[in-house]
Amino acid sequence: MVANASQSMQSRVSQKLQAAFTPSYLDVINESHQHNVLPGSESHFKVVLVSDHFENKRMLARHREIYAILADELSGGIHALALHTYTQTEWDELADTALKSPACRGVGGANR
Repeated sequence: MVANASQSMQSRVSQKLQAAFTPSYLDVINESHQHNVLPGSESHFKVVLVSDHFENKRMLARHREIYAILADELSGGIHALALHTYTQTEWDELADTALKSPACRGVGGANR
């Protein structure tokens, strides 16, 4: 997939993950506003991804696959990526809930 310069980072991430995993549920949440970044930034994301593609794969393998698919975005704009990856069975057992992302402890923050 060729990145469109006018396309948002959030849209690119969503499209790449949709194409790679054919998820039953996908939510890409821009959490940049919760961190010490400029208004309108797209640098901190939480991804909740439910796919049967993850069957029999440990969390580390799931995350590595996502990192490989999003390599360009991770090297050119995304600073933090919280991943919540589930099979459909795991997701059903969680009753459609996901963990909250941890608070940012980035450089220059007033909340230290």
